[in-house]
Amino acid sequence: MLNSLLNAVGGTAFALASSAVLAEEITVTDVAGREVTVDVPVERMILGEGRQIYLLGALQPDAPFAHVAGWRADFSQADPDNYARYAAKFPELKDIPTFGGFKDGTFDVEQAAALQPDVVLMNLEARTATEDAGYDDKLAELGIPIVYVDFREAPLAHTIPSMRLMGELLGEEDDAEAFIDFAREQMARVTETIAAADPERPRVFIDRAGGYSEECCMSFGPGNFGEYVEIAGGTNIAGDIIPNTFGTLNPEQIIAADPQQVVVTGGNWDAYVPGGAWVGVGPGADMDAARAKLQALTERTAMTGIEAVESGNFHAIWHQFYNSPYYFVAVQRLAKWFHPELFGDLDPEATLQTLHERFLPVDYAPGYWLSLKDR
Repeated sequence: MLNSLLNAVGGTAFALASSAVLAEEITVTDVAGREVTVDVPVERMILGEGRQIYLLGALQPDAPFAHVAGWRADFSQADPDNYARYAAKFPELKDIPTFGGFKDGTFDVEQAAALQPDVVLMNLEARTATEDAGYDDKLAELGIPIVYVDFREAPLAHTIPSMRLMGELLGEEDDAEAFIDFAREQMARVTETIAAADPERPRVFIDRAGGYSEECCMSFGPGNFGEYVEIAGGTNIAGDIIPNTFGTLNPEQIIAADPQQVVVTGGNWDAYVPGGAWVGVGPGADMDAARAKLQALTERTAMTGIEAVESGNFHAIWHQFYNSPYYFVAVQRLAKWFHPELFGDLDPEATLQTLHERFLPVDYAPGYWLSLKDR
């Protein structure tokens, strides 16, 4: 394996030598607050998570994999629908070497070194495991810097700095700022309306990956989707119970809180739980199948007698909004569910379609959410 990788690297040596003449050494500050020296524009990078392609795709839609020397294999498993869409347009992604994870200790430093990356892009949540395993020191000895980005642990705080950082690394600063401007404009359509109206806030339960396992129920504390709820004009019932971003509520806590709105996050997880009870929303989803699964989730013990089931305010939304730079679309969709009277002119689907048309490499396909209210 290592020899074949070295041979592949040798074939690109001349191109790398030529581009190195144009490289400039700069020091950037990543989202972990670390100062990191990197040669830019980056020609070869390793993605510590495959879904970081969401960032790259928005900056280099014509060739999002041009500078990807290796990546973790999670994209094809966690988001197979989008993976298939990317693969149809960019079949070269299937030839990119894949890596094990930093957090589970299966990352191969020798494999990384053989690919001669300019940088390893890591998600912030993997920092502790990376440092505990000594990967940072080993890569530093080889002259390979790690840069941390984040659109999962604190998406509202870190997505824009992460996008700006990627713009610096790739020499795509203007495109990064265009994306940032769009994201801010779309968020303001919700935040300004909520601030002006100060509406009564419905009690909301976010059912994280509902149906993924028999356990009920995973949710979000004050961060990530929990924060989306608050911005969209709701009250997250788990906000004062789960101290961190992710955690679990028991059925009794949910029934006692009596949520007026339930939002289940879902996706295509056949790679993890084949034929599971999860709600398969996402691009091109089978909405009849998704609706049937969503309806079935209302029958769990934790949903007994709650207002959201009685009123039909029981919804599903694409899980990867929690782990992508598209968070503002989810905030718009939540706001319209929670306060339809305030957001009659807001069209989250049009926002998502515009996002694809202006910034993303693949065409838009509907299927990212549904509601039992819509019958």
